[in-house]
Amino acid sequence: MVKKARLIYNPVAGHEQMTNSVADILNIMEQAGYEASAFRTSPAPLSAQNEAKRAALEGFDLIVGAGGDGTINEVVNGIAPLEKRPKMAVIPAGTTNDFARALKIPRDDLVESAKVILNGKTQKMDIGKAGDKYFMNIAASGSLSEITYSVPSEAKSVLGYTAYIVKGAEMLPKISNQKMRLTYDDGVYEGNLSLFLLGMTNSIGGFERIMPNAQLSDGLFQLIVVKTDRTTEMVKLMAMALSGKHVNDPRIIYTKTKSLKVELLDEDKNAKVPINLDGEIGGYLPMDFKNLKQHIEFYIGE
Repeated sequence: MVKKARLIYNPVAGHEQMTNSVADILNIMEQAGYEASAFRTSPAPLSAQNEAKRAALEGFDLIVGAGGDGTINEVVNGIAPLEKRPKMAVIPAGTTNDFARALKIPRDDLVESAKVILNGKTQKMDIGKAGDKYFMNIAASGSLSEITYSVPSEAKSVLGYTAYIVKGAEMLPKISNQKMRLTYDDGVYEGNLSLFLLGMTNSIGGFERIMPNAQLSDGLFQLIVVKTDRTTEMVKLMAMALSGKHVNDPRIIYTKTKSLKVELLDEDKNAKVPINLDGEIGGYLPMDFKNLKQHIEFYIGE
């Protein structure tokens, strides 16, 4: 029986180099034993997500998502709710490509990254669920989390990773605390925070030490809560995060959990506090988060 694979690619991701590589990538998919075809995403909402769901329901064995973390997130959202889920492969064509970094996929050459499929090495990966949406790398909220989805796409295309550093420096003086109740496996935190972060991998915003104990298939989120909003303390914590030393700081909660329930305790009950899912706004608090253990099988690097 012929195995079918669908390439879903974002033509404007990264430096818009994806389109020139499509033929070579399809050829590699064919070499791996798949009957390969491609879908070019459009500006229409959920273009990649809808195509991923359609292809999965049609019985495709493999879906290759090519683009930034936002495109990969859409593909994951297309197949994660389904009972029968195809394998996935990732071709990193975005700015930070956190998920591809965690999967040890080459990030400098799109065609080389596709060759991971030829190696045949796969791993069943945990997927996070936030309400009725899914994420494969991070969920976060609090004023500090706004950095990732408030960077304009034009700036990301021109400046790449530097765009996040520039935005972070610009936003630091504006960071504020919010009062929340976080209920997780080992306890409850009730009080002020500037950020909570649920991580699935060890790569967030290009940094690989923020979640130093990440396991990709253990069914556990890594939870970080930043309790301070003082600029001087934030700068110190960010410096410590480069080496992973922040996790022992008293201004930080660092633990692992299968689930997380987040409630707002601010007096303003109408406050809209957004949730960041893989770098995009994915809803608003309050929210329940759940880890779906080994939910999707991905091709990974050596």
